[in-house]
Amino acid sequence: MGTALNDMKIAFLIASEGAEQPEFLHPWDALSAQGARPSLVCPEAGEAQLFDHLDRGRKVPVDVVLADADADRFDALVLPGGVANPDFLRMQPEAVNFAKSFFTARKPVAAICHAPWLLIEADEVRGRTLTSWPSLRTDLTNAGADWIDRQVVVCENGPNLLITSRKPQDLPAFNDAVIEHFARVRV
Repeated sequence: MGTALNDMKIAFLIASEGAEQPEFLHPWDALSAQGARPSLVCPEAGEAQLFDHLDRGRKVPVDVVLADADADRFDALVLPGGVANPDFLRMQPEAVNFAKSFFTARKPVAAICHAPWLLIEADEVRGRTLTSWPSLRTDLTNAGADWIDRQVVVCENGPNLLITSRKPQDLPAFNDAVIEHFARVRV
């Protein structure tokens, strides 16, 4: 096991159903291998159902129910994508507030694919440069973001670090950027 992230506590926020399996598992495994301690935060206790595109994938155990989650207990936030996942979360005030609290506390946030929808709802994209799944471009620009089409974008314009990526094929670049930058801002 690596030690670059030395027990850094990282929240992974997903809906009870609909998170894209590789966008959850690959960053989780990469961060764990570097010594981080990820925790799954979810609206419901039990297990969350991941999806491999449109097919049901693995179920993963929930560590913290969203109603009991507190950003003060974590050093960073990772938001996996999948279409249904952030669409559900952005309609949940507790999820929006939880994500927003990382920005308020100036803690790093990483989001991939459709996950920036939650950041739009939290009003945390204005004045930032980021990327996403291409269909979110209009939503993000209308919310005040500068959208660019790159594998990974690291935005330090604002009070905290925001790392975004487009799709599952970008996961190697996303994981590398998350590990590198989370290690730099480690609390």
